[in-house]
Amino acid sequence: MPIKDLARSDVVTADTDASVTTLAATMADENVGSIVITDGETPVGIVTDRDLTVRVLAEAADPETQTAADVMSEDLRLIDRDAGFYQAAELMSERGIRRLPVSDGESLVGIITADDLTELLADEQQKFAEIIRAQRPEY
Repeated sequence: MPIKDLARSDVVTADTDASVTTLAATMADENVGSIVITDGETPVGIVTDRDLTVRVLAEAADPETQTAADVMSEDLRLIDRDAGFYQAAELMSERGIRRLPVSDGESLVGIITADDLTELLADEQQKFAEIIRAQRPEY
């Protein structure tokens, strides 16, 4: 199944100069755990709720003076919208990442998370369970 059919298209983004306070407030308002950081239309990094904890709170940094550029993970991995489910799962596993922005060329078009993949697998397992229940003899 292609990622374009699984990914969320409503990616929350911010510019590199957004303050950490703004990022945290946006995460709370949008009920998300990450924000993709862009330079114009190009994704250049990601800030997660864990980044805010480890790079701001744990370091006792001033969230008013810190920006997305200061705390973002710059080693951003993207996956093409036409890639498959297993490619996404493999990339996430290899890189130890839970959120994977989806691209179409240089443009950000979505995001897929480990939670999304887990939910899909659970749904598929439920379908298998229904088939098994329908075919097994009654006890």
